[in-house]
Amino acid sequence: MPDNQVLLALLPEHLLLLGMLTLIVLSLGRRGVVTAVALGVGVVAVLGAVVASFVLAAQGLNANLFDGQLLVTPGVYVTKALLLALSIPVLLMSRTDFEGAEFPLLLLASLYGLSLLPSAQSALVLFLGLEMLSVPVYALIVLAMRRAESAEAALKYLVLSGTASAVLLMGIALLYGTTGSMQVSAVAEAMTMADPVATTALVLVVAALFLKGAVVPFHGWAPDTYEGASVPVTAYMATLSKAAVLVVGLQLFQGVTVQGPLVQLLAVLPLASIVWGNVAAMRQNSLRRMIAYSSIAHAGYLFYAFLGDPATRGDAVVFYLVTYAAGNLLAFAVLPPHGNDVTRDTLGSLDGLFRHRPMAAALMAVAMFSLAGLPPFPGFTAKFLIFRTVVTAGYPVYAVLGLVGSFLGLFFYLRVVQRVFMRPVAEGSLPAAGQPLLPGDGLSRAAGVLCGVATLLLTLVPGWILSRV
Repeated sequence: MPDNQVLLALLPEHLLLLGMLTLIVLSLGRRGVVTAVALGVGVVAVLGAVVASFVLAAQGLNANLFDGQLLVTPGVYVTKALLLALSIPVLLMSRTDFEGAEFPLLLLASLYGLSLLPSAQSALVLFLGLEMLSVPVYALIVLAMRRAESAEAALKYLVLSGTASAVLLMGIALLYGTTGSMQVSAVAEAMTMADPVATTALVLVVAALFLKGAVVPFHGWAPDTYEGASVPVTAYMATLSKAAVLVVGLQLFQGVTVQGPLVQLLAVLPLASIVWGNVAAMRQNSLRRMIAYSSIAHAGYLFYAFLGDPATRGDAVVFYLVTYAAGNLLAFAVLPPHGNDVTRDTLGSLDGLFRHRPMAAALMAVAMFSLAGLPPFPGFTAKFLIFRTVVTAGYPVYAVLGLVGSFLGLFFYLRVVQRVFMRPVAEGSLPAAGQPLLPGDGLSRAAGVLCGVATLLLTLVPGWILSRV
C-alpha cells in the first residue's frame, strides 16, 4: 500500500501524535500559560481524531496495512470515533484536579494505544496497544496526589495490570506455539484443536482479559485503585480503560463460536461478577468504590456476550460500552465540587443536590437510571442486546441468572437518586459563602452536558448508532 494511503488510513492516530508533540513543546513554557493552553490542545487533538475517523468512515475507506497487522473499515473508524469522543468529557473534568500539560499529554498517549485496538489483526499489535494504553495510567493515578492512598493505588494497579500482561503474553506465546500464527485468527484455529496446550493458551488469554477487566475473582484491588485516583482518572479507568479490554477480547474472538470448557469459564465467572459486584456495591459509602464494584458487575454483563453469536456480539458489546461509559462519565461530571477529595467522594455529598443544583441532580438521576438498565434509558437497550445474544446462542438459563443478578443493582443506583432528591443538604457539603469556585467547575458542567446529550442520542436513535458500528 502506498505511503500516502497509510498516512491517510492512520490519520486519527497521527493527529493524536501531533497533539502529544505540541504538548511536549508547550510544557517547556511558563506553567500558568501552559495550564491555560494545554487543555485546549488536548481537546482539539482528540476532536480532530474523532472528526477524521467519521470522515474516513463516510468515505468508506477499507485498507489492510503492514501485511495484515492492521485493518481499517468504516465500522472500525466509527468504533474509534465513539471511544475517542468519550475521552473529551474526561479532559474537561481534569481542569479541577490537574495543572500543566502532564494530564492531557499522558491521556493522549493512552488514547493512542486505545485507537490502535479496533483495527489490530495481530495478537502482537493488540498486546502493544493495550500496554500503550495502560502505562500512562500508572502515572495518571499518582499525578494529582489528592490522597495519601494514591501511591498505593498506583502500585496495586501496576501489579494487577503487569500480572495480566504477563498472563496474556504467555497465552499468546502458547497460541503461536500451537498454531504457528500471531494473527487473531489463531484463537479460532486453537478452538478446534484437541491439543491440551491449545486449551491452556485459550484459558490463559481469557484469564488475562478477566484480570484486566477486574472480573471476580481477580477484582480484589480494583476498588482501592479507583478510590485512590482522582475523579477524572477514575472516570477514565472505569470507562475507556475497561472498554479497551473488551475491544481486545472482541478482536481475539472475532468470528469464534465459544465451545467446550470455555463456555463454563465465560459463564460462571462473569455471573459471579454480576452478583458479587452488585451485592458489594450496596455496602459502599464512597461513590468511587460504589462505581468500582458496579464496574465489576458491568464487566460480567460484557463478558457474557462472548457466549453469544459472533455475528451480533460486536454490536452488543460496543453499544453497551458506549452506553455504560456515557452514564458513568455523566455521574462523575455532575459531582458537586469540593476542596476536600474525601468529602467529595462520599455519598453524603449528594444529599439534597436537587435543592442547590437541580440540573446536576436531574443528570445524576439519568446516569443512575441508565446504569441500572431501566427503560427507556439506553442502559436498558444495552442489557437487552447482551441477554438476547446469550439466549439466541442457546443459553437461556445463564441469561435468566444474569437478569436476576442485574436486579440487585437497582438498590444502590436508586439509593443515589433517593439521596439526591429526598435528603436535606448535608452540612459541610457546600462551599462556604464567598468561597470561589474551584478552577474548571464550568468545564465539568460542560462535560456533564456533553454526556447528557450523548445519553439522549443513545436513547432516541440506538438503531442508527448500531447500524454504523
